[in-house]
Amino acid sequence: MVDYAQGSGKQYHTGVGPEDIGKYVILPGDPGRCEKIASHFDSPVRVAESREFVTYTGTLCGERVSVTSTGIGGPSAAIAIEELSKCGAHTFLRVGTCGGMQKEVMGGDIVIASGAVRMEGTSREYAPIEYPAVPDTSAMNALIAAAGALNARYHVGVVQCKDSFFGQHEPEVMPVSQELLSKWQAWIRMGCLASEMESAALFIAGGFLRVRVASCFLVVANQERARLGLSNEQAHDTELAIATAAGALRILIEQDRLGSR
Repeated sequence: MVDYAQGSGKQYHTGVGPEDIGKYVILPGDPGRCEKIASHFDSPVRVAESREFVTYTGTLCGERVSVTSTGIGGPSAAIAIEELSKCGAHTFLRVGTCGGMQKEVMGGDIVIASGAVRMEGTSREYAPIEYPAVPDTSAMNALIAAAGALNARYHVGVVQCKDSFFGQHEPEVMPVSQELLSKWQAWIRMGCLASEMESAALFIAGGFLRVRVASCFLVVANQERARLGLSNEQAHDTELAIATAAGALRILIEQDRLGSR
């Protein structure tokens, strides 16, 4: 592969090198959330800013850890995990937002993904569509334990991933409206908990790279509850989801020490 960084020792898109990051990384989509996430670390320092990728590094439990934003969608999320893994990172926890799909999934809840519907394009350039997009079990279980320790109202199950935000929220105006509406109902009937945009690409890329990946989300709202005339309160404070991810990192760091990873 061509060295687009021209011998700088830094990754071309994210702008980081092995000396800049820890082996454990939290991946939000929004660059604006990185400083808030880094505040959960000890002695965080902003080490890189390039395009949509903002990176802070600090410590947790004495272990070097980082946060890098991925921007929106699978393509840039896959770039982030590829470049960070090249720098030595082996554990990635996505923390973001989602929209609820089942009636019991309400604004302010936490969703932890046990799998992801690959209704996006990035993962198809890694694996055939028949290959499932699933998280690392130990990382997913750490998120579940962390959410429980915070007394959060949380759900664990499959999420749907897509490339078009407006294809989800305004499917009826799209030229392929029939396909979008039909598949949306299929995901609901299959029990999909929520919709978001990055986990399928991260799970598949992570599987190929042999790194640990898992995801948790704040439920912002639930369009199905709104459609059914049910209460649909919105939530925009991501602190609980962030605290869940930070708590999960602590669990994984301690487990890895005991297991000498």
